[in-house]
Amino acid sequence: MISTRGRYALRVMIDIAENSDGNFIPLNDIAKRQEISEKYLESILVILTRGNLLLGMRGKGGGYKLTRAPKDYTLGTILRLTEGSLSPVACLKEGALPCQKSPACRTLPVWKGLNDAINTYLDSITLEQLLNTPDASGDYYI
Repeated sequence: MISTRGRYALRVMIDIAENSDGNFIPLNDIAKRQEISEKYLESILVILTRGNLLLGMRGKGGGYKLTRAPKDYTLGTILRLTEGSLSPVACLKEGALPCQKSPACRTLPVWKGLNDAINTYLDSITLEQLLNTPDASGDYYI
């Protein structure tokens, strides 16, 4: 299950991409548009900035902006950064210790297939594609 942090991260990235004019976008502007508390939003923005998906600047005229074009961000990249892992089972998480039962595990191929399907699907969708998706309400619900 994708957490609130992951869903909000996608909304924030869409918001920044959509409202980008080359200048930094203030945190409070994003928070108001997305109806996310500034404190919680800041914790998400720190993750996105440390992951080099956003550039942040403090002070007057500061805020956040994308480090690259929307077409160069995949949902998989954003979600793996904010969620830590998209693996459906613990034994497939990156850095997991090898499971002693894996040689005899009859369900492991199922979990590997699901893991591959999740990652392939999310890596096939770009931020630019979401920007070009018609939205009747003007709000983002991810």
